[in-house]
Amino acid sequence: MRIMGLDVGSKTVGVSLSDELGWTAQGLKTIAINEEQGEYGFEEMENLIKDHDVSKIVVGLPKNMNGTIGPRGEASQFYADELNTRFGIPVVLWDERLTTVAAERLLIEADMSRKKRKKVIDKMAASMILQGYLDSQNK
Repeated sequence: MRIMGLDVGSKTVGVSLSDELGWTAQGLKTIAINEEQGEYGFEEMENLIKDHDVSKIVVGLPKNMNGTIGPRGEASQFYADELNTRFGIPVVLWDERLTTVAAERLLIEADMSRKKRKKVIDKMAASMILQGYLDSQNK
């Protein structure tokens, strides 16, 4: 049984998976969505959940710096609720403040071009969200 981590945006969802022991997170892919048109990639998500025997999902919750929840946080809560309703597995919301910023910084330090960063930033942020959750559970 694996745990899936998600970084939900308005145009993409970054996806990561834990190893079977729940110790490490690895970026898996980025799913294109269109929030404005109500296209959330749930069919592809269902395939990933089944193919990787996912038992829990961790969705990044982008809180404001003062701890309040804004529009992006509400969108993540909606996405988490939909996942739980559709697939019936536990979904945890995880504070993801600054994970995308940290992922971007790491990729810049690795001297990755802007074009390449754009392709991997979401799944890397999903990995950072999931790794934070896994580390909190394994203490």
